[in-house]
Amino acid sequence: MTENSPTKPRFILASSSPRRRELLASLNIPFAVIKPDVDETQHQDESPLDYVERLSKEKAQTVAEQIAAPALVLAADTIVLLAADTIGIFDDEILGKPANANEARTMLRHLRGRAHTVCTAMTLRHLNGTQSAHTLTRLTQTTVYMRDYSDVEIDAYIATGDPFDKAGSYAIQHEGFHPVARIEGSQTNVVGLPLETLNTMLVEIGFPGAM
Repeated sequence: MTENSPTKPRFILASSSPRRRELLASLNIPFAVIKPDVDETQHQDESPLDYVERLSKEKAQTVAEQIAAPALVLAADTIVLLAADTIGIFDDEILGKPANANEARTMLRHLRGRAHTVCTAMTLRHLNGTQSAHTLTRLTQTTVYMRDYSDVEIDAYIATGDPFDKAGSYAIQHEGFHPVARIEGSQTNVVGLPLETLNTMLVEIGFPGAM
C-alpha cells in the first residue's frame, strides 16, 4: 500500500476476506487489515437482518478498540438468506459457510433454480480523537436467481474446494461453475462488499476524495 494522504484518516478494513480486500482496493483507498475476533453465534429469536447488522457493528467496535484515532474502520458481514416459501424451509434460514462437502451439496441443491437474498451489513466508524465516534450502519440486499445446474456440476464445483469459505457455498464470480442466472441489485454485494453503498457512506461521513 502507498502512504496515506496526510489529509485522510487511516483506513482500516476489519475483515480478512480476500474478496473484500480486492473490492476495497478497487476504490484506490490505501488501507490496512485487522481481523476482528467476535463470536458469530446468532442469538435466540434474533432475526437474520438484526443478526447481520449486529455482527457488523461488533466487528467495527472490536477493531476500533485496538487502534488510535484518527482512523476510519470499515466492517462488513454477509449472509445468504432462504425465504420461508422455499421448499423444505420452515422459517427464514441463514446459509453460512459449509463445514463439509455434504453441507455444500445440500445448500447448492436448495438454491438451485430458485431466488434467494444476499444481505450485507456494513458499519463505518470514524474515530476522530474524541470520546465519541461517528458511526454509520447500512444494509444492502440483492435478489439472486440461480440457474438450474445439475448434480454433476455441483460435485465438480465442490471438488474445486471453492465453496468452503463462501456463505451459501458459492461464489458468483467463479469462472467454472457460473451458478447465477441473474441478479436484482448490487453485484459487489453478492461478492461481499457493496461498493455503491460504501461510496454513499464515505460521502456521508466526509471521507476526503469520496465520490
